[in-house]
Amino acid sequence: MSVSIDIAGLRPERLAVVPSPLAELGMALHALSEAGHHPGLQGWVTSVTARLDPHLADRMCEADFLWRTTFSDLFLPFAGVPGGNTLPGATLAEDLDLLDKLTDEQFVDAALEFTCALPYATQGPPVLADAELHRRALELAAARGPQQLRFSERLLADPPRIRSWLRQFLQDCDEAFFAEAWSRLRHQLAADARHKTDLLRHKGLTEALTAVSPAVSVDEAAGRIIIDKLRQGHTVIKDSSLLLVPTSLGWPHLAVLHRHGWQPVLHYPVGSAGLAAPPAVDQLILRMTALSHPARMQLCRNLARSTYTTGELVQIHGMTAPEISRHLGVLKKAGLITTRRRGRYVLHQLDVTAVARLGSDFLEALLR
Repeated sequence: MSVSIDIAGLRPERLAVVPSPLAELGMALHALSEAGHHPGLQGWVTSVTARLDPHLADRMCEADFLWRTTFSDLFLPFAGVPGGNTLPGATLAEDLDLLDKLTDEQFVDAALEFTCALPYATQGPPVLADAELHRRALELAAARGPQQLRFSERLLADPPRIRSWLRQFLQDCDEAFFAEAWSRLRHQLAADARHKTDLLRHKGLTEALTAVSPAVSVDEAAGRIIIDKLRQGHTVIKDSSLLLVPTSLGWPHLAVLHRHGWQPVLHYPVGSAGLAAPPAVDQLILRMTALSHPARMQLCRNLARSTYTTGELVQIHGMTAPEISRHLGVLKKAGLITTRRRGRYVLHQLDVTAVARLGSDFLEALLR
């Protein structure tokens, strides 16, 4: 499972690494709404929440599905501006001006992503003119709750009013807590952007892209970026640019904007407190499948305590040597056991570090 971006013919000058104040504000709102995703930000979340104006806190709940359950592309509006080469603004005000450049159709389409009613990677009918899409979007919004339904009804009935509401809300958030955070975070993001740009200039496209995250790889022969995620998706650069947007508040989320007609964006975390090189999703699935068999779980119980030969495991578990070898082969392929030779004996042992990491690896893959 992965999201891929076809970059055949992409010239280095069409790749840019640029921080976005609006994208970081979106991540700040997400962290405030889902603090459990971001244990490293608990102190900041507690501090902001304690001094948040109750009226602003209530407004924050009105549309939190834009940044809580999904990270709306509305926080990356530069990607939707026609031309395919618009960069994020240097200030929040400039980013909000770019948000204003989206058409009502683009705005509504991106805002309703949480309903899953509209096509994402392919072109669909215009949502504002399609009664059946209206009905389906509202039906799915209602399944999320009355608050989501009310917002979606207002959005479809009067997009300019919701656009104005959202802009004022984001400006109020900036005044209440984000401006202070951005003054501190922007230096780290600018430094990371310079580092990735230097890699691009001096070591090439592949080096710069793979430095973004261990979950990003480049198939140079196919001209494709592959982002290891628990979802499927594909987009093509064509005549647009590729943007890399760093976030200080976003770990462990690695977002890929691949909306039809928009400029592709990799929104990636910097200064990650996570593991340096988490396993690929396929490797994680392999490990969890390997451990799901009762016999292999019993083998792991012994191998966690000491090293054993195949013959010893045959005696302990009452299975044949081929059966034991087959189970050991599955565990070894999954990277869960190590082997070493001592004289004419081969000793097997559980890699307890790999097993201990499974919980955090699984959570990281889900949130990535």
